[in-house]
Amino acid sequence: MRRRRAGRGPRTLPPLLLLLLLPPLLLLLQVLPAAGRSGPAALGPRAGPGLSLYLSEDEVRRLIGLDAELYYVRNDLINHYALSFNLLVPSETNCLHFTWFSKSKVGYKLGFQTDNPAAMDVPQVNISVQGEVPRTLSVFRVELSCTGKIDSEVTILMQLNLTINSSKNFTVLNFKRRKMCYKKLEEVKTPTSDRNSSRTIYDPVNAAPTTSTRVFYISVGVCCAVIFLVAIILAVLHLHSMKRIELEDSISDSSSSQGLSQPSTQTTQYLRADTPNNATPVTSSSGYPTLRIEKNDLKSVTLMEAKAKVKDIAISRERITLKDVLQEGTFGRIFLGILIDEKDPNKEKQAFVKTVKDQASEIQVTMMLTESCKLRGLHHRNLLPITHVCIEEGEKPMVVLPYMNWGNLKLFLRQCKLVEANNPQAISQQDLVHMAIQIACGMSYLARREVIHKDLAARNCVIDDTLQVKITDNALSRDLFPMDYHCLGDNENRPVRWMALESLVNNEFSSASDVWAFGVTLWELMTLGQTPYVDIDPFEMAAYLKDGYRIAQPINCPDELFAVMACCWALDPEERPKFQQLVQCLTEFHAALGAYV
Repeated sequence: MRRRRAGRGPRTLPPLLLLLLLPPLLLLLQVLPAAGRSGPAALGPRAGPGLSLYLSEDEVRRLIGLDAELYYVRNDLINHYALSFNLLVPSETNCLHFTWFSKSKVGYKLGFQTDNPAAMDVPQVNISVQGEVPRTLSVFRVELSCTGKIDSEVTILMQLNLTINSSKNFTVLNFKRRKMCYKKLEEVKTPTSDRNSSRTIYDPVNAAPTTSTRVFYISVGVCCAVIFLVAIILAVLHLHSMKRIELEDSISDSSSSQGLSQPSTQTTQYLRADTPNNATPVTSSSGYPTLRIEKNDLKSVTLMEAKAKVKDIAISRERITLKDVLQEGTFGRIFLGILIDEKDPNKEKQAFVKTVKDQASEIQVTMMLTESCKLRGLHHRNLLPITHVCIEEGEKPMVVLPYMNWGNLKLFLRQCKLVEANNPQAISQQDLVHMAIQIACGMSYLARREVIHKDLAARNCVIDDTLQVKITDNALSRDLFPMDYHCLGDNENRPVRWMALESLVNNEFSSASDVWAFGVTLWELMTLGQTPYVDIDPFEMAAYLKDGYRIAQPINCPDELFAVMACCWALDPEERPKFQQLVQCLTEFHAALGAYV
């Protein structure tokens, strides 16, 4: 069994986070049995007994309404996610059915305990409480019988002790269930009797309601009235929120970021640099609200067309002074530049300047100009669109962006990891969540404008000394970060490790595929810039994702935060959360971290 690490942050889920994450988490128990902090625990040695214990599809449908099998142990691998899930048994359900079998000898011993014996008797089973696990597929039943004496919610603990190799290997599995037990209503007896029998007959029509019955009906009426009022209030708030979002075109999401504290200077919880990295047909995203599926058509644009698109923001080369080289690739460079004001030559400001080397091809120049226009004309506090270009004849084309003094986010995170040993207070978990919220705010704005980024990653974000994060385009990223892009035989370099399955297989992109990339970006933040799926061959990524595998939970990453990532990696695009939901969830989690400190 896993030992919980100290200092993991607050353990209670905010209400909105719980509502958003519960359905994907239930699905995660079936789809991702191998996901975990360092992989699932095994019962025995490598040549194990082949034990499996699970709830059948019919049983899961009867208990929680899902068409899926829920494995607790699959071929000796223990699913801790499933074991930690405390299922609520419907009040009308009086028995549970478990399916199990083992390929070789495994001894077992069953034990039961309830936290309220007055409300429920000790559960009974239809098999011996001690023996050997059957070698063939079998089902055993657990009877849950309420006493009917009091109204109470009862927690049931079933402990299963498994012994392998004559007690040399001993494993304990704890299953928790909750059930509501109700007090039986008193029967009212009437003098009506049969001539041939002295039995008293209960007449429910003529029976007078008891005091407990009246209290029950009154309570139900009050609860219904409260629920009705809450539903009206939520509907009004939702309509008000939708109207506000429609009106916010310039600096939207400001309300989502209100209440966010400034990046913490206090110490909370710091990430380690040695994070491990081991780790159905795809449905179309046509049902996603931002209905936009694009194909990569950059190569169809000519250099003349690319220059014509940016002609209105072109400036003279004399206004740009190049200083230090910040990043350099095979054919591209990013400079720290000085931009002279057009009206007052005495005024100048720093800027990022993207340009190419002399050996750059016409296609490479065209791609730089075209990709630089991805965010052009959009205004949001967490976006960094281009402001000017220089396309004069005889000069190398240049793209100008506002300056952020801490530069590229991925390089910044890796720098934090390098100095972590000497400066453990370099960056806190609360700061990293604050960065994730800003990225989600910027992407939420793009989703409402029906703009698809298609290459969201830490390498395409920048940061300043106040820890303000802005999303940029991906111009020159293939050249500056060549290890993050791979060609899968179609003569096109793509960010394979950040792409959703429908993008890899069908070349389909939407806001849902951007949500997938956001989950990987959140993983980058929590690992301080590590490369995801580093041990997986790019050509095997699609098959790897189809089989249900994902990158593992980073060390010291709270379970609630990893659950957000897992939601973003749902195979069905329609099952992934929207960016506005991610903003709200992360904001609540950020506030909980602040309250915990």
